[in-house]
Amino acid sequence: MHDNGRFERTDPTGESSEPAPESNGATGRGTADRRKSAVELRGEKLAIGYPTTDEPVVECEAVLLPAGEVTALVGPNGSGKSTLLKAMADQLTPEAGRVRIDGEAVQSIESKELAQRLGLLSQEHDSPASLTVEELVYHGRYPHRGFFESVGADDRRAVERAIELAGVADLRNETMQNLSGGQKQLAWIAMVLAQETDVLLLDEPTTYLDLHHQLRVMEVIRTLNREQGVTVGVVLHDIGQAARFADNLVAMKDGEPYDWGPPRDVVTEELLSDVFRVDASVDGDAPTGPHIAPHRAIDED
Repeated sequence: MHDNGRFERTDPTGESSEPAPESNGATGRGTADRRKSAVELRGEKLAIGYPTTDEPVVECEAVLLPAGEVTALVGPNGSGKSTLLKAMADQLTPEAGRVRIDGEAVQSIESKELAQRLGLLSQEHDSPASLTVEELVYHGRYPHRGFFESVGADDRRAVERAIELAGVADLRNETMQNLSGGQKQLAWIAMVLAQETDVLLLDEPTTYLDLHHQLRVMEVIRTLNREQGVTVGVVLHDIGQAARFADNLVAMKDGEPYDWGPPRDVVTEELLSDVFRVDASVDGDAPTGPHIAPHRAIDED
């Protein structure tokens, strides 16, 4: 972990020593009430690897997705962002350490119950080509129904809302095989939205999307967070986009957190140089968050 004095806002168990940030205009009593009832996700003393690796890919003393906030994981390719997110979602068992949702270890929670509380959109998803978009979105409701239960009013309401939020109403009857890569991504986003969980984890949800739809997805994430207090963890490649939409950034480098905190504190010229190998200027006073003006790539040592 890079010792720049900022990451120390969290103690070794991830407890924040500062008030939760009210960035992006999310202020007022309503926000405070939603965050009070929201759910946090926390990793402690994690070592995460794969069967094909001799050493852990990610080592992390503490990582926290604060309750009722949007936290973006950023960093270069191979920095461990997706691996950390998989472990936080109980899709990858850590070699050491624990992931807890509101203090309860995720591995101790039955899979269907966990799916009611935590949703994951991974990069690795597939579905039968003949499935329609609407049928795929209904799959997000499975954790909320018994094995023999039919679709109910709550399921239909959740599906309709998810389809509207993801902007795929005009595609509901299209089969997955007839969709472009971007359209498929939006359909999968609708499915995880229909799951209606307290915590939502998304691994590069804007992949394959044009700029219009990228912004639409990020606005949906903010809407869920502000209106329903959903705790969000999202892996993003675009640090400028992350700085605009997230309350917190976790910057990853070489399998470890380099820094954590509000975007205006984390996004610095030093971070862009050390983590992203980019020479850039940062305007920390821009109204929508730190504005990055890249100049050139820095040669690897």
